[in-house]
Amino acid sequence: MYDYPRPCAGMVVIKHGSLLMLRRAHLPRIGRLDLPGGFLEAGEGIEAAARRELREETGLVVARAEWLGLYWDRYYLRGFGYFPTMNFYYWARWRRGEPVAADDAASAEWVPLSALKRRDARYSWKHMEQVFRDLRRRLK
Repeated sequence: MYDYPRPCAGMVVIKHGSLLMLRRAHLPRIGRLDLPGGFLEAGEGIEAAARRELREETGLVVARAEWLGLYWDRYYLRGFGYFPTMNFYYWARWRRGEPVAADDAASAEWVPLSALKRRDARYSWKHMEQVFRDLRRRLK
């Protein structure tokens, strides 16, 4: 059981008014929409982890990335229960290539930013609403 927050890093990728979203391939939250990201490895920097997770889950590489924010949440692991997470996000604009779902992703899709407010959307984590709100502010 973890009683201290685990650091996670994610990369938000924007392409012509759409956001790169993944469908989770594994528990927890299988089938729900998620952003590319995951837990930091020992000794790894936050931005490096966000870039690594993006590459592992989609095959994409981005050039310049900007800091977006830090968001608290919790993660559930069978046998361990819930533990707190610190979710660090960067954002970048898409340059080239098409995402191919790999690693923890069942699929990758471009979702219009305007569709992120849907009431029926099933996002993986509560903090994602805050990420979307902050992203909209940055893009204005």
